[in-house]
Amino acid sequence: MDWGTELWDQFEVLERHTQWGLDLLDRYVKFVKERTEVEQAYAKQLRNLVKKYLPKRPAKDDPESKFSQQQSFVQILQEVNDFAGQRELVAENLSVRVCLELVKYSQEMKQERKMHFQEGRRAQQQLESGFKQLENSKRKFERDCREAEKAAQTAERLDQDINATKADVEKAKQQAHLRSHMAEESKNEYAAQLQRFNRDQAHFYFSQMPQIFDKLQDMDERRATRLGAGYGLLSEAELQVVPIIAKCLEGMKVAADAVDAKNDSQVLIELHKSGFARPGDVEFEDFSQPMNRAPSDSSLGTPSDGRPELRGPGRSRAKRWPFGKKNKPHPPPLSPLGGPLPSALPNGPPSPRSGRDPLAILSEISKSVKPRLASFRSLRGGRGTVASEDFSHLPPEQQRKRLQQQLEERNRELQKEVDQREALKKMKDVYEKTPQMGDPASLEPRITETLSNIERLKLEVQKYEAWLAEAESRVLSNRGDSLGRHTRPPDPPSSAPPDSSSNGSQDNKESSEEPPSEEGQDTPIYTEFDEDFEEPTSPIGQCVAIYHFEGSSEGTISMTEGEDLSLMEEDKGDGWTRVRRKQGGEGYVPTSYLRVSLN
Repeated sequence: MDWGTELWDQFEVLERHTQWGLDLLDRYVKFVKERTEVEQAYAKQLRNLVKKYLPKRPAKDDPESKFSQQQSFVQILQEVNDFAGQRELVAENLSVRVCLELVKYSQEMKQERKMHFQEGRRAQQQLESGFKQLENSKRKFERDCREAEKAAQTAERLDQDINATKADVEKAKQQAHLRSHMAEESKNEYAAQLQRFNRDQAHFYFSQMPQIFDKLQDMDERRATRLGAGYGLLSEAELQVVPIIAKCLEGMKVAADAVDAKNDSQVLIELHKSGFARPGDVEFEDFSQPMNRAPSDSSLGTPSDGRPELRGPGRSRAKRWPFGKKNKPHPPPLSPLGGPLPSALPNGPPSPRSGRDPLAILSEISKSVKPRLASFRSLRGGRGTVASEDFSHLPPEQQRKRLQQQLEERNRELQKEVDQREALKKMKDVYEKTPQMGDPASLEPRITETLSNIERLKLEVQKYEAWLAEAESRVLSNRGDSLGRHTRPPDPPSSAPPDSSSNGSQDNKESSEEPPSEEGQDTPIYTEFDEDFEEPTSPIGQCVAIYHFEGSSEGTISMTEGEDLSLMEEDKGDGWTRVRRKQGGEGYVPTSYLRVSLN
């Protein structure tokens, strides 16, 4: 069945239907265009998300990149980035293969539809024009017939009238005959017009309009077929990227399975193992018995060689971890109104002092020497640490690893230079045997430069090998010391219980008669302080004391309310800030007691 046969009288219906089909095509194109914008925005957001979470530093400079967790996360981000690329590909395919082509096809369909309906309207106008002519000839024939009949009646009435003259009768007959002849001509014309209209009408309904309707049907079917193909392109564009997206998802799964907790633990050990020996046992110090202040028999007095000993109550300090954070005093508490509590101002009860006993001497020394920051951050190359070529600023184990890396890098460069020298020599031999290929003398500068680089790299390799051997021996010695120190059980304290005063006095006397330790004999009096203090650096800001602070503990400094101070180091999270007074002296004060302004 076709439209020309079944829908011969539904011209307006076909016009509405074809217009609806083209509108549907345009709606689908608009839908695909908006879908393309959604895909592009989705891909852009995914790429921005990946860019936001990708590591900013290169992998070789980022120690976190050595962990499998970080590597898996980076791989997942890369897979998400590839997934975003596939979404962009879907958007591009939809834009090119659907939007552009269907828009062009829609314009062609609109032009073809307009042409077909213009042709149908012209045929309708022609048929309507023929029908009007038929109606005109029909009315003329009807009018002439009535006039001819009226003229015949008039002639017949005059012919029977005895009063009518002969001339009137002849004239009436002639008029009747003329009218009859005109009616006959109108009849013939009407018959011809009717025949012509019937022929045109048959051609219009059985030939002309069916052909136009069939063309419209073919056009609409082609449009529907093309629209269906456009529907298929929507899914085809997705199916084309499904294998790649599946690979991206598989890559994410592989990255998830690649997380190795044990390996990450080992990597952390390799990255941050210092190689230092473990700290030794802390010696027992008996504070329960009264101390003998006499310099001659006190364990805190001046030894026989004239050097004051550092050990003793009030100044004895066991260094449990050589690179640990300083045992800074806890910041004094504040009152609800913001000021310090009265009980928090003194840093503990003052030690009893005698004339010029060793404790007084050590106390004066501790106040006159500026504190030094000995902490993990300074040993890790933080602010104020100068990196040396042999990496001696690093812990032994890290120094050994860095030296090993530098040595391997130098060996690779040396091998590269050696290979380049051999290649230049072979090229020079070829030039000497075949002068037309090149001048052997032109290679001399490059050969000389290569030999110079080789000598330089050999010296660097020897230098790093010596440093590496020294670092390895230091690591081994630290391990040996640590193992040897922890294989023996700790010595029990030799002091008596605190409730036995007589035994305590005897133990105190015996301890004072013991010879000083080897460390105390070989180390000057200021050695321990020199390890705790360093040369002053330039201020990083200014600060004003809000409250009065009496710095009487180790490493602290006193300040008065409203005093202007120089900021030497910011608070590292422990509640203390390092400052310098204008009159001289440098130390720590509570951060909550300051109003800080950085440079």
